[in-house]
Amino acid sequence: MASHRDGAPEPSDAVATSQQEHQERFPDPGLPHHPPRLTDVDPHRAKKAERQVAWLFGLSILGSLLFFVGFFAVRVDGDIYDVLNPDPTSQLRLQNFLLGLGVTFAMFGIGIGIVHWARTLMPDHEMVEMRHEVSSEADRADAQEIVETVLDESGIKRRPLIRNTLIGAIILAPLSFITLFRELGPIDTRVLSHTMWDEGIRLVRDPSGTPIRAADVTLGSTYHVLPENLLGISHQDGYLEEKAKAVVLLMRLKPEELNVSPDRADWNYDGIIAYSKVCTHVGCPIALYEQRTHHLLCPCHQSTFDAANECAVIFGPAAHPLPQLPITVDSEGYLIARSDFHEPVGPAYWERGRQKEEMASEA
Repeated sequence: MASHRDGAPEPSDAVATSQQEHQERFPDPGLPHHPPRLTDVDPHRAKKAERQVAWLFGLSILGSLLFFVGFFAVRVDGDIYDVLNPDPTSQLRLQNFLLGLGVTFAMFGIGIGIVHWARTLMPDHEMVEMRHEVSSEADRADAQEIVETVLDESGIKRRPLIRNTLIGAIILAPLSFITLFRELGPIDTRVLSHTMWDEGIRLVRDPSGTPIRAADVTLGSTYHVLPENLLGISHQDGYLEEKAKAVVLLMRLKPEELNVSPDRADWNYDGIIAYSKVCTHVGCPIALYEQRTHHLLCPCHQSTFDAANECAVIFGPAAHPLPQLPITVDSEGYLIARSDFHEPVGPAYWERGRQKEEMASEA
């Protein structure tokens, strides 16, 4: 490169600089060529694609109906289909199969139907529009006009078959999830305030129903426990519902390792403690006990409770300790309950504080 006598390089046409008056400009290539689809030029193809989309939305509707059949018609307690399928385990498998298959078809039909609709029938021309703030009445009117144009171009107004099946699928599909959410807990939360436990009720092993002697509970051992009066309830009378509320974990620690509040001084017997097995997060069953640390772990979301410290939450999303069941022994040395739980069992909810106060006032 040539340079001046003072060492500065001479300008060259090979390198573009900002001082150049004429800069090279690239022409706007415009939008690429847009080949028409078969559905754009062939009415029969368009009608076939419309029927395919409607069939997919119809599949979603059938999936939702299949979910409701599995949820409401197939009973696990043996009330229905006793002759055809008397095994409750088989009924449970059938119900789970129908629920899963129904939700799959409901979501698959809507998703694939919308994708197929967009790829074959909705306008696919590329457009460039300037963004601007919607502020004035005129701008809002323009925005409304754009929405109406989109509806017109999508064909939803002039394709009633697609419109009607889509409406049906959109209405039914969310109902399956609402139904599942409804089963997460009772609408009337007061049912969680009382269980089958009461003063003098023996603690029995689940599922054998054998009473538990305090002398047989060794250090580090864990028992899954039910109230003895639950054994006389049939499935038709709500056995599973009552068991879900009353199930308890029983364990024995060294008395000096327990951190006991003054008002709970007589809730344990010689280091034997009992806590609700239902996690206070979303109600999963707690079944993992770590003997060395005295930690109880919920397998669903890893909420961890300290059994030596009145099952206080030390990790995870749970917001409340596990409710403790006051226990003692009877004249024969069997473990019995002193009373029911003093607070609601199960997941935390917005009325939990009020329910706890009502239970304390009743006691």
